[in-house]
Amino acid sequence: MAETTVKGRKFTVILEKDEVDGGYSVQCLELPGAISQGETRDEALRNIKEAIELVLEVLEEKARSKPGAEITEVVV
Repeated sequence: MAETTVKGRKFTVILEKDEVDGGYSVQCLELPGAISQGETRDEALRNIKEAIELVLEVLEEKARSKPGAEITEVVV
C-alpha cells in the first residue's frame, strides 16, 4: 500500500505489480471508482492522482446539483 496526495488530501492506494502482463495497477481505497494503471510504478501513481481528481470532480458536481445540498468538510 502507498499514500498519494491530491489537492492537499492524502489517499491510500493499493499498488500491485502485474507479473503476467507487466506494469502496475493501482486502486484508491477511499474512492473505489478511482482505478488506474501504468507501465511503471511512478506512472501508475501519477495516473491514480488524475483518476482521483476526476472522481472528486464528478462527486462534487453531483453534490452541487442537489437542491439544498451543502458541501462542507469534516476531520476524522
